[in-house]
Amino acid sequence: MPYRRWTRLGIVAVASHLGYELAVGVGVPGASRIGVRPAVTGYALATAGAYRAAGRLPGPRGDRRFAAANGLFAAAVISHYASWQRTTWHGLPWLVECEGIEGVLIVPYNMVLQVSAVAAMGGLVENLSAWRWGLATGLLAVPALRWLTPREYNRLLAQAAAQPGWWNRRLAIRMRRGA
Repeated sequence: MPYRRWTRLGIVAVASHLGYELAVGVGVPGASRIGVRPAVTGYALATAGAYRAAGRLPGPRGDRRFAAANGLFAAAVISHYASWQRTTWHGLPWLVECEGIEGVLIVPYNMVLQVSAVAAMGGLVENLSAWRWGLATGLLAVPALRWLTPREYNRLLAQAAAQPGWWNRRLAIRMRRGA
């Protein structure tokens, strides 16, 4: 029986989040510094490794590592909703625009973030013996992500203006419109 089902769902949700950003043409974090291929390759390898490890290590072995990962997953969701224009939908936070994603494209993005939030909470419960690691990671990561995200987004915008490509096309269009 596989271990850490919630953590594995969180890993898939984070990969879906990054994959969706790439698919709709707003890039991926790190691409402005190291390039899109190395960034995507790094995320893919980390995702595969984490997913595999989460399914093989019984608790409490690995709980600290996976509690910290779930704290990071929760921090990513919190920082998105805290950093970008939002409203509420059925009592839940709902992004209106985020990193160049808006209109009908923001709906699936919000859904992925909502699944990520639920998975992160489930993952923290799943790795309960190390809950402090998850909490500490989240508390440190939220301000760090809120500081880093606008800087990375501005670098991605500049890169899209200078070197438009399939992977940053939405940002390139935004730059042409003068956003």
